[in-house]
Amino acid sequence: MIEKTQIISALKNVFDPEIPVNVVDLGFIYDVRIDSSRVEIDMTLTIPGCPMHQILTKMVEEAVAQVEGVDEVKVNLTFEPRWSVEKITEDGKTKLRELGYNI
Repeated sequence: MIEKTQIISALKNVFDPEIPVNVVDLGFIYDVRIDSSRVEIDMTLTIPGCPMHQILTKMVEEAVAQVEGVDEVKVNLTFEPRWSVEKITEDGKTKLRELGYNI
Protein backbone atom coordinates (compact mmCIF):
# COMPACT_ATOMS: atom_id res chain seq x y z
CA MET A 1 0.00 0.00 0.00
CA ILE A 2 1.31 3.42 -0.95
CA GLU A 3 1.54 5.94 1.86
CA LYS A 4 1.15 9.68 1.43
CA THR A 5 4.43 10.15 3.29
CA GLN A 6 6.21 8.21 0.53
CA ILE A 7 4.78 10.53 -2.10
CA ILE A 8 5.68 13.66 -0.14
CA SER A 9 9.19 12.31 0.38
CA ALA A 10 9.56 11.76 -3.38
CA LEU A 11 8.22 15.26 -4.07
CA LYS A 12 10.83 16.76 -1.74
CA ASN A 13 13.40 15.64 -4.32
CA VAL A 14 11.82 17.83 -7.01
CA PHE A 15 13.38 21.27 -7.09
CA ASP A 16 12.17 24.30 -8.98
CA PRO A 17 14.79 24.90 -11.71
CA GLU A 18 14.71 28.64 -11.02
CA ILE A 19 14.57 28.55 -7.21
CA PRO A 20 16.68 25.87 -5.46
CA VAL A 21 13.89 24.81 -3.09
CA ASN A 22 11.71 21.72 -3.46
CA VAL A 23 8.10 21.92 -4.60
CA VAL A 24 6.74 20.83 -1.21
CA ASP A 25 8.58 23.53 0.74
CA LEU A 26 7.65 26.12 -1.88
CA GLY A 27 4.00 25.30 -1.16
CA PHE A 28 3.27 24.16 -4.71
CA ILE A 29 1.65 20.87 -3.68
CA TYR A 30 -1.98 21.41 -2.70
CA ASP A 31 -3.22 17.83 -2.45
CA VAL A 32 -2.14 14.21 -2.91
CA ARG A 33 -4.74 11.50 -3.42
CA ILE A 34 -3.95 7.81 -3.62
CA ASP A 35 -6.29 5.19 -5.06
CA SER A 36 -4.63 1.79 -5.06
CA SER A 37 -1.65 2.23 -7.44
CA ARG A 38 -2.85 5.55 -8.87
CA VAL A 39 -1.65 8.89 -7.48
CA GLU A 40 -3.27 12.20 -8.30
CA ILE A 41 -1.61 15.47 -7.33
CA ASP A 42 -3.00 18.98 -7.33
CA MET A 43 -0.23 21.51 -7.63
CA THR A 44 0.30 25.14 -8.50
CA LEU A 45 3.11 27.43 -9.58
CA THR A 46 4.02 30.98 -8.71
CA ILE A 47 2.18 32.43 -11.72
CA PRO A 48 -0.22 31.00 -14.33
CA GLY A 49 2.11 31.76 -17.24
CA CYS A 50 5.18 30.18 -15.62
CA PRO A 51 7.46 29.03 -18.44
CA MET A 52 8.62 26.07 -16.32
CA HIS A 53 5.18 24.47 -15.95
CA GLN A 54 5.81 21.59 -18.36
CA ILE A 55 9.23 20.84 -16.89
CA LEU A 56 8.02 20.94 -13.29
CA THR A 57 4.93 18.82 -13.87
CA LYS A 58 7.03 16.23 -15.71
CA MET A 59 9.58 16.21 -12.88
CA VAL A 60 6.76 15.67 -10.36
CA GLU A 61 5.29 12.83 -12.43
CA GLU A 62 8.67 11.13 -12.81
CA ALA A 63 9.56 11.42 -9.11
CA VAL A 64 6.23 9.99 -7.96
CA ALA A 65 6.35 7.21 -10.56
CA GLN A 66 9.55 5.98 -8.88
CA VAL A 67 7.71 5.23 -5.63
CA GLU A 68 7.25 1.50 -5.24
CA GLY A 69 3.70 0.44 -6.10
CA VAL A 70 2.81 3.51 -8.17
CA ASP A 71 1.55 2.58 -11.64
CA GLU A 72 -0.08 5.83 -12.68
CA VAL A 73 0.50 9.50 -11.84
CA LYS A 74 -1.74 12.39 -12.77
CA VAL A 75 -0.78 15.98 -12.05
CA ASN A 76 -3.50 18.62 -12.06
CA LEU A 77 -2.11 22.12 -12.41
CA THR A 78 -4.38 24.65 -10.69
CA PHE A 79 -4.21 28.30 -9.77
CA GLU A 80 -7.08 28.26 -7.28
CA PRO A 81 -6.27 29.15 -4.66
CA ARG A 82 -3.57 31.37 -6.03
CA TRP A 83 -0.06 30.71 -4.73
CA SER A 84 1.45 33.23 -2.34
CA VAL A 85 4.61 33.53 -0.26
CA GLU A 86 2.60 32.48 2.81
CA LYS A 87 2.36 28.96 1.36
CA ILE A 88 6.14 28.44 1.69
CA THR A 89 7.05 26.21 4.64
CA GLU A 90 9.38 27.42 7.38
CA ASP A 91 12.12 25.16 5.95
CA GLY A 92 11.57 26.74 2.55
CA LYS A 93 11.72 30.25 3.96
CA THR A 94 14.93 29.44 5.83
CA LYS A 95 16.54 28.10 2.66
CA LEU A 96 15.45 31.15 0.66
CA ARG A 97 16.84 33.50 3.30
CA GLU A 98 20.16 31.61 3.19
CA LEU A 99 20.17 32.19 -0.57
CA GLY A 100 19.65 35.93 -0.08
CA TYR A 101 15.92 36.15 -0.77
CA ASN A 102 14.05 38.68 1.35
CA ILE A 103 11.28 36.42 2.71
